Amino acid sequence: MGQAGCKGLYQSLFDYKTEKYVIAKNKKVGLLYRLLQVSILTYLVVWVFLLKKGYQDTDTSLQSSIITKVKGVTFTNTSELGERLWDVADYVIPPQGENVFFIITNLIVTPNQRQETCAESDSIPDALCYEDSDCPPGKPVMTGNGVRTGRCLRAENLTRGTCEIFAWCPVETRSRPEKPLLGKAEDFTIYIKNFIRFPKFNFFKTNVLDTKDRAYLKSCYFGPKNPYCPIFRLGSVVKWTGSDFQEIALQGGVIGIQIEWDCDLDRAPSECNPRYYFNRLDSTFPGSSVSSGYNFRFAKYYRDGAGVEFRTLMKAYGIRFDVMVNGRAGKFSIIPTVINVGSGVALMGVGSFLCDLVLIYFIKKSHFYRNKKFEEVR
Repeated sequence: MGQAGCKGLYQSLFDYKTEKYVIAKNKKVGLLYRLLQVSILTYLVVWVFLLKKGYQDTDTSLQSSIITKVKGVTFTNTSELGERLWDVADYVIPPQGENVFFIITNLIVTPNQRQETCAESDSIPDALCYEDSDCPPGKPVMTGNGVRTGRCLRAENLTRGTCEIFAWCPVETRSRPEKPLLGKAEDFTIYIKNFIRFPKFNFFKTNVLDTKDRAYLKSCYFGPKNPYCPIFRLGSVVKWTGSDFQEIALQGGVIGIQIEWDCDLDRAPSECNPRYYFNRLDSTFPGSSVSSGYNFRFAKYYRDGAGVEFRTLMKAYGIRFDVMVNGRAGKFSIIPTVINVGSGVALMGVGSFLCDLVLIYFIKKSHFYRNKKFEEVR
C-alpha cells in the first residue's frame, strides 16, 4: 500500500492541468454573470475613477500658515474702569495674530490689589472656620486666593467666619455681570490669511484674492460673491455656529474655524478654492451650568509713588477661536491608474468564480455541469 501511494504521488508530479471552457446554456447563470460584470464595471468607473479619482496620485501632507487680525473699537462706561475706549490692543490675546486667539467680551475687574492680609472670600468652602485652630498658618486655601495666617475672622454675632489670608487683597468677590461689557463687539471683523503648500506637487495657494487694489480688503466681507475676501464679521461667525452672540459674549465659548482645501490639480489652479466651516467646540449646557463658557484671569501691574507694587486683576470672559486647516491634492499618475485597472480586472475573475460555484453546486443539474467541467484524460 505504501509503495502504491508513493508511486501515485510520483506520477502526479508529472500531471499537467489545462483550462477547459464549457459553454453552459443556462439563462439564470448567464444573467447572473452579466449582472456581476456590469456591477463591477460600474463600481470601477463611477466610484473608483469618477468619485474617488483613482487615477490620481494624492498628497495629504498639507503645509499651512495662518495669520489673523481683528479690527474694531467700542466704548464703555463702568464704575470700575470709568469711560474707556476699547481697541484691538485691549481685547485680543495674544496680539501676534496666531491661529488660536481670544477676544474679550466680558470682564470682572478687581482694582488696586496689594500683597497684604485680608479675609478670604466666603464663597470658598475650604476657607470657612469657627475658631483660629481651623486656620493653620502657612497652609494654602484650596481653590482659594492665598495662605492662612492662623486667624479666623468673624463678623459680630456670627459663629462662623473665614480664615485670614496673606494674598493679593482685596480678593475677587464680584460675580459675573448680567450683560456683556463688550456687547457691541459683534460688529468687529476677523481677517484670516491662509497660505498653503502641497510639497509633493510643489503647489502653492492662498485664500486672499491676488489684486493690486489696496482698497479691496478695506471694503469687502466674506460671502458667496467674495470667496477670496477672508474678512468675517464676528457676529456672523457666531451665528453660523448656531449660537447667540449675546449669550456667548456673556459667559464665553470656543469656536472652531475649519478651512478645507480639496484641489484637483488636473484642472486650472483657479478652481482650487477653500471651504470654510464654523462650529461651536465647547459643550453648551441648558440653563446656567457651571461647566458652560470660557474664561481666565490676568493682571496688569503698577507701582505707586512709594515704589510699592499693586495690580488690577481681570477675570476675562470671551470667545476663543481655533483656526484649523486640512486638505488634499490630486494629480493624474499612471501608477495608481494601472493599479486600479488591474484591481478591476481581478474583480471580473471573482464574478466568474461565483458563477462557477452556482453552476456546479447550487442548481438542479449541478452534477451534469460538474462532469462536463472537470474531465480526466489519460
